[in-house]
Amino acid sequence: MYAKSIAYGTLASAILLGVYFAALSLVSGWEFAQNQFASFWYFIVSLAIGFGVQIGLYAYLRNLIHGGHDSGKVLGVTGTTSTAAMISCCAHYLANLLPILGIAGVITFVAQYQIQLFWTGLLFNIGGIVYIGSKIAKFQKR
Repeated sequence: MYAKSIAYGTLASAILLGVYFAALSLVSGWEFAQNQFASFWYFIVSLAIGFGVQIGLYAYLRNLIHGGHDSGKVLGVTGTTSTAAMISCCAHYLANLLPILGIAGVITFVAQYQIQLFWTGLLFNIGGIVYIGSKIAKFQKR
């Protein structure tokens, strides 16, 4: 059960990095994606690892719940927490897409607070990991 959860987490991290490079390359080109990664690699890698940890913990919790035939309520709330963390961590890339939609004020705001949005994403990742970890601990005590 551990190996499967680790595999899911590793795959999720890799997919997130792939989506990151694909989205930035499609919007602004491969060179821009590389420059952004070089400038903010520590945030991007941390966010990807945090997301992978959340997915791995989520998969582990899902296996615990389904193996014990318990309620899926915990699983639903946990999935929502992980999703909220990822939305917040990737929100700053809306700055690259929003010109297409013509929303200049939002672009300026997001671009100006890119570092703060990175930190917000990391905090949400940590919060999601703590939350899922606490649910696993509670479930294992039963």
